[in-house]
Amino acid sequence: MSDEDAGPAESPGIEVLTPRDVPLGGPRAMTVRRTLPQRSRTLIGAWCFADHYGPDDVAGTGGMRVAPHPHTGLQTVSWLFSGEIEHRDSLGTHAYVRPGELNLMTGGHGISHSEVSTERTTVLHGVQLWVALPGEHRHAEADFQHHAPGSVRVGGAEVSVFLGTLAGVTSPVRTFSPLLGAEIVLDPGATAALAVDPAFEHGLLVDHGTVRLSGTPLHPAELGYAAPGRDRLTLTNESDTPARTVLLGGTPFEEEIVMWWNFVGRSQQDVEEARRDWMTGPGSGPGSRFGEVHGYDGERLPAPELPTVGLKPRGRVR
Repeated sequence: MSDEDAGPAESPGIEVLTPRDVPLGGPRAMTVRRTLPQRSRTLIGAWCFADHYGPDDVAGTGGMRVAPHPHTGLQTVSWLFSGEIEHRDSLGTHAYVRPGELNLMTGGHGISHSEVSTERTTVLHGVQLWVALPGEHRHAEADFQHHAPGSVRVGGAEVSVFLGTLAGVTSPVRTFSPLLGAEIVLDPGATAALAVDPAFEHGLLVDHGTVRLSGTPLHPAELGYAAPGRDRLTLTNESDTPARTVLLGGTPFEEEIVMWWNFVGRSQQDVEEARRDWMTGPGSGPGSRFGEVHGYDGERLPAPELPTVGLKPRGRVR
């Protein structure tokens, strides 16, 4: 059974995507729960990757230690619920990911970075998300943005918008296609009705609690998919404690993509070139695609071998 064989649980109007456990980070891998991509659905808007991890007791698990590694053709979105992660990249950025604060990195033509949970972290818990760049921007210049959004009340929910627009709040963070990203915490037994863009498709990832999305129950680590055409999403917390969710959305991404390891391209040749450029070695001079991460104590993460079968382009379900 491949790692993308987990299928949707059908429910009227809402497709329920179940996660699979995946090791992340090389030799000292931590386990994450992945809901995107999978065989039934590669994309929600331009969101092409969703990992959910924790709460992990760092004393027992060792936390996160992801050595310098490359990215192309995407933006990475880091959002924490608890803990702290140190970020270093080949732009020279040295920053921290903290709860309720967004770190967004643009890979474009090429960037490399490391992620390490800090000594101050006792419990590590959050999501790591990727956004595919549209064709005209997939070689965009590398970039890093940080944003600490406030929150607003909508019915029985606290909403923090880190990308796009929701509940009258617009994030200043730059993206290359229409997107939505927000943390929504529902009071015990509460309901919140959210006005949304009917041109968007949406995915609701449940961190904890049992939440009904427009009548369909979602349990922890499940992601509920809603197709375009809805101008309102209703979230109901069926738990007697607060329920936390992450809402993702965007206009359907019409392009096919090839995803392998840390690269998003349009063909196998794109991926092969990116792998070759990474394995050639670090460097910051002219012609160096991925640069070098300074300040990380350890070796770079080597790329795995490419599969013997060809990589197939994938796109949205039509």
